[in-house]
Amino acid sequence: MLFPKKVKHRKWQSGRKSETKLQRPETRGTKVSFGAYGLKATTPHRITSNQIEAARKVLSRATGKGGKMWIRIFPDRPVTEKAAGLKMGKGKGDPKHFVFEVRPGRVMFEIDGVTDAVARDAMRRAGSKLPVKTTVVTRV
Repeated sequence: MLFPKKVKHRKWQSGRKSETKLQRPETRGTKVSFGAYGLKATTPHRITSNQIEAARKVLSRATGKGGKMWIRIFPDRPVTEKAAGLKMGKGKGDPKHFVFEVRPGRVMFEIDGVTDAVARDAMRRAGSKLPVKTTVVTRV
């Protein structure tokens, strides 16, 4: 599971309830930079470290020893939750897990060193592990 080694602030603020920031298209990390094929998000969502790990396992099985894989996202945003059965108040809950907020257009994974059919199938299967709608893109 991915999580930061050390953080400056243990708990982040929640942000606004309107999801306007997440709806805006991504401006960074929108092109395939390292590999030949990429998995691009088309909808916004928070992706947990467990979901990233599940997609990573699918891609690593497909690449084998001959291919190479890049993970272009890292979950650094803490999500807090209060324990079950507690009364209201008494401050903010403890960090439960870490997420990455994906906006539309972000390339999340890249792969290289495998055939076109294998790469597209692996990317499709990895995208099914994630809570966002995805498309397979190629390097221009």
